[in-house]
Amino acid sequence: MKIKIKINDKVKVTTGKDKGKTGKVIQIMPADERVVVEGVNVMYKHIKSRKGGEKGQRVQFNGPIRVSNIMIVCPKCNKESRLGVKVLASPSDPKKTQRARFCKKCNEVID
Repeated sequence: MKIKIKINDKVKVTTGKDKGKTGKVIQIMPADERVVVEGVNVMYKHIKSRKGGEKGQRVQFNGPIRVSNIMIVCPKCNKESRLGVKVLASPSDPKKTQRARFCKKCNEVID
């Protein structure tokens, strides 16, 4: 499956424990079909102390979620929608074509 979501896209979670939250995409894992979204699926990793006098730590990080559980928030209409791909003529050279993502609700090009 080709992932149409890119880094720095604003997305909204549609299912799961964080349903309704919005955030920015930090990392994409295309092989696993997962993305890491800022402030969503917060997890903790407990680190044991190395020396006798030190305290252990609890590190907070954002865990990955499935791509099917998020929808992009269109920057033009501010609604969550699906993405489509249009093939447009390149502005510099009319013989070349260019792929562009677009919002399926308002038909505006996102890239």
